[in-house]
This record gives sequence, C-alpha cells and structure tokens, in this order.
Amino acid sequence: MSAVRCTDLAEDLGGVADGTHQLSRTERRHVEGCLRCQADLVQYRRLLRTLRTLRTDVLEPAPGLLADILASLEHAGERHAIRGVLHGRRAAYVGGLAAATAAGAAGALVLAARSRRTELAS
Repeated sequence: MSAVRCTDLAEDLGGVADGTHQLSRTERRHVEGCLRCQADLVQYRRLLRTLRTLRTDVLEPAPGLLADILASLEHAGERHAIRGVLHGRRAAYVGGLAAATAAGAAGALVLAARSRRTELAS
C-alpha cells in the first residue's frame, strides 16, 4: 500500500472538520504526523465556527431592531412617495412624447416610400 500524501487528503479534510467524512487508519496516522494537514484541519474548523457564529448573529437580530428598521422605512417612504409619483408622471410624459415622435417619423417614412413608389411606377 502506498503512503498517504497531503494532496490525497486535501479534499477530504473539509468533510472531516464538519463530520461528514471519516479518515481511514492510514490517513489518520498521516494527519497526526503532518503539520500541514493539521494546520489545514484547524483552518477548516475555524471557518466552520465563524460560519456558525455569522449564522446565529444574522438570524437573531437585537431586540427592537426590526421594528426600528421598518419604522424608518415607513417614514422615508412617506417623504419620497410624492417625489416618486411626480417622477413617474414625468417619465411617462417623456416616454409618451418619444413614442409619438417615433410613430410620426415612421409614418413620414411610409408616406415618403409610397410617394416614391408612385413616382417610379408612373
């Protein structure tokens, strides 16, 4: 049987850290004697602890924080509601003018093409 190398275990150490993978006896002996693999395993475990901490910090906000955020959003929404309506009407007006201009230009092109065909047919 060949000796276990660090590269052979690189992908498995993450699973070892989170408990989803178990090493064989030979692989365990290698990790016990290899500082590189031990360091990698420690880094995986630290990463998992950090992720667990972030998950609990995000899922459990401070008491009253959600109510404060919703209140500030509601207040900001009232201030910007009138501006949003006016801006929306302005955008609709400009869009309408652009559509009318495009329709007029298309109509002019159609009329010009028809009159040119009539001249060529005559």
